[in-house]
Amino acid sequence: MDRVLAARSQSLGGIMMAASWNFMRVVRYSKTVLSQGVQIGRITSFGHAWSRTVTSSFAAKTPTSSTVELLGKMYPRDDYSNATEKILSKVGKNLHNQRYHPLWLIKERIKDHFYKQYIGRFGTPLFSVYDDLSPVVTVEQNFDRLLIPQDHPSRRKGENYYMNHTHMLRAHTSAHQWDLMHSGLDAFLVVGDVYRRDTIDSSHYPIFHQMEGVRLFSNHELFSNIKDGESLQLLEQGHRTAHKQETHTMEAVRLVEFNLKQVLTKLVTHLFGDGLEIRWVDCYFPFTHPSFEMEINFQGEWMEVLGCGVMEQQLVNSAGAEQKIGWAFGLGLERLAMILYDIPDIRLFWSEDERFLKQFSVPHIDQKVHFQPLSKYPPLINDISFWLPSEKYSENDFYDLVRTIGGDLVEKVVLIDEFTHPKTKKVSHCYRITYRHLERTLTQVEVHHLHRAIEELAVQELGVEGRF
Repeated sequence: MDRVLAARSQSLGGIMMAASWNFMRVVRYSKTVLSQGVQIGRITSFGHAWSRTVTSSFAAKTPTSSTVELLGKMYPRDDYSNATEKILSKVGKNLHNQRYHPLWLIKERIKDHFYKQYIGRFGTPLFSVYDDLSPVVTVEQNFDRLLIPQDHPSRRKGENYYMNHTHMLRAHTSAHQWDLMHSGLDAFLVVGDVYRRDTIDSSHYPIFHQMEGVRLFSNHELFSNIKDGESLQLLEQGHRTAHKQETHTMEAVRLVEFNLKQVLTKLVTHLFGDGLEIRWVDCYFPFTHPSFEMEINFQGEWMEVLGCGVMEQQLVNSAGAEQKIGWAFGLGLERLAMILYDIPDIRLFWSEDERFLKQFSVPHIDQKVHFQPLSKYPPLINDISFWLPSEKYSENDFYDLVRTIGGDLVEKVVLIDEFTHPKTKKVSHCYRITYRHLERTLTQVEVHHLHRAIEELAVQELGVEGRF
């Protein structure tokens, strides 16, 4: 559930973006030793040795009309609107629903597992699946209904793509939890594309795909198979501790937690195979308590694969299920696919290269796929330096600008130097941009044109003073 306060490095280049609930996560304490984070080193750049002021003539590629049309609906723009045309052009692609796409394969494998493992009273699947809900949600759905505080960092404009101050592109599939519970559902999976402003590297992309799972239990459902279960209760008026909410009985929490961990252990065993070593890390999410992250030991490396926990009873109650208790989990499809298939670059999921896509055209969803890497074309690297404006500069604004111009030709952007002038106290940033095409060799002329456009638009849109 979140990259808000801290991110831990993961193997496969730290696939933090694909972690489902990392949007809200704050690691609180751990029963296990976690892998150490990797800090990006900063070096002195010769790019700061000289500079010249640039006047821009490049037109911004962001919507400029008073309204934005998306998926057949009109949204008035205001001072919160920050979804770029590049991002909006991806809405509706629904990679998770494209047959034989690797994300579709992961989704279908998980869905098939839940359908077969958990059967309802009438012989039908217990869990219903929703994979075509609109990614445009209200701010209330994305934050308020999930009990996320008004001052929580995850609400910031710099972290999200807002249509306006009331609507946004969902930052997590958890945005649909309340509505589905309110409709009377007790067990469901939600799959969809989610949108977050983020850094640029081989494991981060502003659009990725999540699966959310929710299961609610009545008193009878939870205790019916327990000796003397008829005397046990779900709810009480007690005290909140590290292990339970104030309204939950310890007996209920233990059973819900046991069921949650059992369900998820079976799921990852189905995906990765028997003999998988698993550990649980205690953490904090606004909408669950207690909360956990699951880590697996895969090919000798511990890596986080999902977040989960016992749902906050206040959230369950507000959705109209006052006499029930439940769990929820969230996972990232890209994360699982990159681990399972050893896919090295998250941009590949958006590729239309047949050499990539045909590898996942299998006769059965459970057939193993041995991904053969595509030829890796040489990178072209350019630095960009500029003085920051006195206020309102966000690194995510710059990353978005680079994506707007360079699109998927940009492999990575790293802040390599931060310099404060000793007299003026002005701050200068130097970023290293790596350009690499996934399907052919880029030319210096192409990259020069893109890099020049980024320089000009940074001056025009962000108010920086170029040192180019």
